[in-house]
Amino acid sequence: MYQLHYFPSNANAAPHMVLEETGQDYELVLVDRAKNAQKSKEYLKINPNGRIPVLVDGDLVLFESAAIVLHLVDQHQEAGLAPKVGTPERAKFYQWMAFLTNSLQEELMIWQYPERLSGTDAAATAVVKQGAEKRAEAYLDVVEQHLKTNGPLFLGETLSATDFYLVMLARWARPMTNPPRSRPNIAKLLDMVTALPSVRRAYEREGVTSEIC
Repeated sequence: MYQLHYFPSNANAAPHMVLEETGQDYELVLVDRAKNAQKSKEYLKINPNGRIPVLVDGDLVLFESAAIVLHLVDQHQEAGLAPKVGTPERAKFYQWMAFLTNSLQEELMIWQYPERLSGTDAAATAVVKQGAEKRAEAYLDVVEQHLKTNGPLFLGETLSATDFYLVMLARWARPMTNPPRSRPNIAKLLDMVTALPSVRRAYEREGVTSEIC
C-alpha cells in the first residue's frame, strides 16, 4: 500500500488525484505545516528538503511532486494517464510536466512566498511578488494558447496526469489578479477535470470542501 505524506492543498494534491484516478490503496499521513512538522527531525529523514509531499512505496521513498506523479503513471500504465513510453506523445507529456513544475509552479511559489527571496525588506518583497505574478501570468497564457489549439485537455481528448497537475496549480493561483479561470480554455479544462469523482475524492480526503479552483 502506498503512503502519501501530505498537507491540505499542498503539492501532494496532484499525486493524490493520480492515486484516486488509478484506484490504488493508499494511506494519508498528515504533515502538519501549522506546527512546522515538515522541518522536524523525523520528516527530514525522508525528505531532507523539508517540503511536502513524500510518497512511500515499499522500500522506495520518493519526494518531489512531479517525480511522484511520473512514478505512479509508470506503475499503473493501465490507467492511461500518460502516453506510451518512446512515442512522440510521451515526449509532449514530459514537456508539459516539466513546464508545469519547473516554470509555472516555480513562479507561483515565489509569488506566494516572496519573502524567501527578499527577506524583511517590504519594498523588495512587493517587487519580487509582482514580478513572479507577471511571469506566472505569461506561463498561463502559454497554456491557454496550447489548449485553444490542441485542447480541451493537455493531450487533446485524452485525460493525463498533466491535467491533474494544472488543477493543483490553478487552486494556488486563484488570488492572482488574472487567475487561471480568467482564460476560457483553461477554465474549460478545470471544469472538466474537477468534475471527476477522483478529483473530488482527493480534495475531500484532504478536508477541502470549498470550490477546488
